[in-house]
Amino acid sequence: MTARRADLLAATVYTLLSVLVLHNQWQHLQSQYLRFSGQDQTMWEWFFAVTARSVTHFDNPFFSDLQNAPDGVNMMANTAMLGLSVPLTPITLAFGPAATFTLALTLGLATTAYGWYFLFSRTVIRSRAAAGLGGLLCGFAPGMISHANAHPNFVVLGVLPFILYLLVRMADAENTRRRRHAVVLGLLVAWQVMLGEEPLLVFAVAVALFTVLYWVFRPRRFVPMVRHAALPVLGAALLTAVLVAIPLWWQFRGRQHYSYLDHNLPGNDLVSLVRFPPQSLWGAAFPMDDVALNPTEQNAYFGIPLLLLVVVSAVVLRRRPIAVAAFVSILILGVASLGVALVVDGTETGIALPGEYLDRIPLLQSVLETRFVLAAVPAMALLIAMVTDRVLTAPASRRVAVVWTGALAVALVPLAPTPLPTADRGETPSFLADGTWREYVDTDDPGSIVTVPVPNPGTAAALRWQVDTGLEYRIAGGYFVGPSGQPDGEAKYGAIDRPTAKLLGTAGRTGIVPTLNDDQRRTAREDLAFWDADVVMLPPTENQDALRDTVDDLLGRTATEIDGTYVWDVR
Repeated sequence: MTARRADLLAATVYTLLSVLVLHNQWQHLQSQYLRFSGQDQTMWEWFFAVTARSVTHFDNPFFSDLQNAPDGVNMMANTAMLGLSVPLTPITLAFGPAATFTLALTLGLATTAYGWYFLFSRTVIRSRAAAGLGGLLCGFAPGMISHANAHPNFVVLGVLPFILYLLVRMADAENTRRRRHAVVLGLLVAWQVMLGEEPLLVFAVAVALFTVLYWVFRPRRFVPMVRHAALPVLGAALLTAVLVAIPLWWQFRGRQHYSYLDHNLPGNDLVSLVRFPPQSLWGAAFPMDDVALNPTEQNAYFGIPLLLLVVVSAVVLRRRPIAVAAFVSILILGVASLGVALVVDGTETGIALPGEYLDRIPLLQSVLETRFVLAAVPAMALLIAMVTDRVLTAPASRRVAVVWTGALAVALVPLAPTPLPTADRGETPSFLADGTWREYVDTDDPGSIVTVPVPNPGTAAALRWQVDTGLEYRIAGGYFVGPSGQPDGEAKYGAIDRPTAKLLGTAGRTGIVPTLNDDQRRTAREDLAFWDADVVMLPPTENQDALRDTVDDLLGRTATEIDGTYVWDVR
């Protein structure tokens, strides 16, 4: 098979597999959503829709006031993925943001796999089949499938291996096109900044770690490589800085900017490293308790056979510095992903880990430690692909080939992903869908619509309704990352909690109508004034009667019912 045909076959296989993983969503784009996405798919579709609106209306794509009225949202300080959402604007306009979201995930899985296949096949792997196996591991690893439920920024990672490929090429003494490669590298890094800064940061940490280890194990070859690559890399960095200067200024200095986001969440449970992923053939056949933060953060779940295969590969390749550096990188990144303290099967041991120091480093303090293990996957794939390459290309006994093929099957078949499940989206309230809301919002000086409960990261359907009605009105609250109001610049998910929002949230959760006083009623009027509210609406929801009675008491008036939605005109 020619190299070009092998490349085409790899791209085709990866694309078909990614479509298979997401086929449930493709079949029900407008009526269903990925079940394990929580509120994240709603948020992402809002980002895609608002970006398309900004492009067609010539608005500032780095900011939007359509949610979190009146403060708005800094889009660059969120995961808006402008590097993808802007080019895909025609798709969003023609087919809707759900199509854009699903297309992003599908292309993300396929292009990530192909990117690593390309890198492996052009550097250390001679056999295209072995390189294809390495790409398969990278693009469809358990962590990738988990993030494919909700996080395009951690699925669309195909640019990263090409960045690494260019770095390797510029370190090659025989390369005569370093200037051209430097320009392409600068463009790719700038593009990755606009696709996702957190995966780029994790990738940079992993590459830096591997580089240091390679220098330790092969210092004589390392120094000439640095000498050849230093100036081109510096030039690429300057080009990147110029291209992303304005977006990054908006992110760190524009409206609604913040300094850092401390998730205050644990790292990987040690047990998650050896368990099989729930969203796999093994997980479907033998369900086990999930010890991850949630179904979208199952970043490890390699299974014991795969880990043993990696160890065996490292032993076989122990005389090759690149393999030793890869294996040590896997160990370090795995430990870093465990967070600040060791947790074993849900039990906190109190044993401190190096993650405590990562939390003190600027930028890294905003990274979820559990995601560091994602950067270990390409190193694991490299080791397995290198041994597979040796079996396929070097003289070896038939027994060795059979044993290795069997070991691959035992390690990888149980990890094969199952199609991601979906669930019904629900209907947009008629009050919004049929345009009745326009009778309650001033056209000359439009205010906002306050949905009860006020939208937040746990209840964000109001963002979907806003998209379904054409993004023609603003809403209070929402799902985004913004300032928490703390003097040190710490961020939080969602709007700064106002007293009325918290009160209504409690009533919605408990179904208990609170006993209110005049101070709370006055505070409600102040909060409505802050939100620049024109109308308050309560759609059909859990504990709707309790919420209606609470709002009636807060506002001192009875709601108007319109097709199951209670409405209060507060202009």
